[in-house]
Amino acid sequence: MAQTTANTIPLPSLRAWIGSFFAGLGQSFNAYVERRSRIDQIQALDAKSDQELAELGLQRADIPRYVFRDLLYT
Repeated sequence: MAQTTANTIPLPSLRAWIGSFFAGLGQSFNAYVERRSRIDQIQALDAKSDQELAELGLQRADIPRYVFRDLLYT
């Protein structure tokens, strides 16, 4: 009987696989947090003049409450 050799790819060790899994999970979580971050919106509103904020019905102290209104005041 002829013996054939198959091209096999060695499987990574369990430790390497687990490390890779959690590294990917951490990267996904970081991406999620960055998307949820509202720093850009806060900075944009903070850059406006008091008059521009008043036209939006806001005062400078109200910016965080306004930006996070869907999370904090539901």
